[in-house]
Amino acid sequence: MSELTSASTGTLYLVPTPIGNLADMTFRAVQVLKSVAYIAAEDTRNTQKLLNHFEITTKQISFHEHNTMARIPQFLTLLKAGDDIAQVSDAGMPSISDPGKELVQACIQAGIKVTPLPGANAALTALIASGLTPQPFYFWGFLPRKPKAQQAVLQQLSTNEATTMFYESPFRLLKTLANMATVFGPERQVVLARELTKRYEEFIRGTIEQVSATMAQRTIKGEFVILVAGVKPTAVPPADLTDAEIRQAVADLITAGSKPNAAIKAIAQETARQKQDIYKIFHQL
Repeated sequence: MSELTSASTGTLYLVPTPIGNLADMTFRAVQVLKSVAYIAAEDTRNTQKLLNHFEITTKQISFHEHNTMARIPQFLTLLKAGDDIAQVSDAGMPSISDPGKELVQACIQAGIKVTPLPGANAALTALIASGLTPQPFYFWGFLPRKPKAQQAVLQQLSTNEATTMFYESPFRLLKTLANMATVFGPERQVVLARELTKRYEEFIRGTIEQVSATMAQRTIKGEFVILVAGVKPTAVPPADLTDAEIRQAVADLITAGSKPNAAIKAIAQETARQKQDIYKIFHQL
């Protein structure tokens, strides 16, 4: 069955493209790009290479951060006239650290159908092979370039218990790692995922200090995903109760319907003490 709808208005398709390996392009993505009236592309020159590879002849219209506001009315006019449009970024998913969200919002407000296709994403691809806790995770994307602004963002994330993911260019990698060492501490675990799905795909793992030292000795090439381990949850200290408070706590549970032994066991677990100790305190032995 065709992906295209028979509604009077067109559909905006959000089509992920490979992040490196062209074999990761899905059959459905190729079908949609061939079937729509137009392709809204972040960089038409880059996308043309993809289209040539899959023998797609659909007309492209440039759509990037510098012409977003001018293009949206044009796209809405085409969609309202019944044309289907596929939006692509240079690599990965539209809207994820790439253009896209403004057009999606405009289509939703105009009552135009928006259909997302699943596909490649650098952050999740890196996460599942990182060795860090995969969930919960927190995706930030590109950090601010100015040092003070970057440190301010990192400070906000410094107590995050989730694995946090960033995108970074090879030109700013060492400076970003230095700021992370300052804010997160040099011993925080970090993973660099480089050139994902490509020939020289690589994962560099260790503390921020170790990874920084490794990268400082190398010629840094390729786009990076930086994954930072979350902070470990602070253990809740056992309740420091007096003997009288322990007896009252057990008594309250018994009054609420618990049997004496169950109440004693519950308070022992809550205070991280031996059940026998709580038994002696409660019975004043």
